[in-house]
Amino acid sequence: MSDALDATPYDALLLLSFGGPEGPDDVVPFLENVTRGRGIPKERLKEVGQHYFLFGGVSPINDQNRALLDALRKDFAEHGLDLPIYWGNRNWAPYLTDTLREMVADGRRRILVLATSAYASYSGCRQYRENLADSLAALAAEGLELPRIDKLRHYFNHPGFLDPMTDGVLASLADLPEDVRAGAHLAFTTHSIPTASADTSGPVETHGEGGAYVEEHLDVAQLIADAVRERTGVDHPWRLVYQSRSGAPQIPWLEPDICDHLEALHGAGVPAVVMAPIGFVSDHMEVLYDLDTEATAKAAELDLPVRRSATVGDDPRFAAAIRELVLERAATESGRKVTPCALGTLGASHDLCPVGCCPARAARPAAAGADSPYA
Repeated sequence: MSDALDATPYDALLLLSFGGPEGPDDVVPFLENVTRGRGIPKERLKEVGQHYFLFGGVSPINDQNRALLDALRKDFAEHGLDLPIYWGNRNWAPYLTDTLREMVADGRRRILVLATSAYASYSGCRQYRENLADSLAALAAEGLELPRIDKLRHYFNHPGFLDPMTDGVLASLADLPEDVRAGAHLAFTTHSIPTASADTSGPVETHGEGGAYVEEHLDVAQLIADAVRERTGVDHPWRLVYQSRSGAPQIPWLEPDICDHLEALHGAGVPAVVMAPIGFVSDHMEVLYDLDTEATAKAAELDLPVRRSATVGDDPRFAAAIRELVLERAATESGRKVTPCALGTLGASHDLCPVGCCPARAARPAAAGADSPYA
């Protein structure tokens, strides 16, 4: 095979995700994992878990990760990339520490991590890095030889991530009644986070109102809206909006909420809306409940036609993008010249999270960054 498919120095790829319950009995223990250290009573967790119980206590995220694993393995095999792929979660089985222990036992010493979050933020990047550091500390306490771990750069503006979402928006527009299609607005949605967290997202030089988190989402939204205009000849108005707020009401979070935005559009006489969840890699619980259930019910109440476009999921183009990102990082680490693939105005993200990037709420070590205690 060509050396273009050489992943050296890496000997494994780790898919790192959030995890989710796979049955009613899993819901409260899963939420206890997610909220550990916050002192939330079990009765409150049962209330929060109602979203999961509506779907039989099963989050779709684990099955979606299995599908993505299959797509990645298929793509790697078809292109001659001999790199084993493992899977670990932050909050549910297969747990990250268990997977890293398995990787060490298999002789993996140079691991590249793919996180199922495309953008810069504390919860979408540094928290994963903190979990990696926690797992490495656990392995060190067991006397195991620690692997070196690197993390793939943010892939929000890679065409293999953007193109499937653009096709999803086009399909949703085509599914709207013809008499409202041309006037439809696009609502690009992502997870709301505290404004203080957004303002400090990304490297220090990007800190400010909204930080890298908002800037990156706006760039993606503009790229998709431009692509839709080029392919349809219609310039659909759009806005970046938010969903899935979960914090205390006195703490400012990013706004507007998708349901509030639908009400505002309806009041302005907008005839239809396509909701595009650009902040999510797959159709996990927050997409199924907050958009497909709650926001869709609000639209029905308003008699406002809406469609929800598809996330990337296990699209072959996304799998191909991950292969390209793996080879790009391998080439960089091996000292070979490489031109990163990225669309839009922001360029390719950093390979190594710098000091001060998406700072923690409290001081905790984080792996796979310039401030990592694990070289």
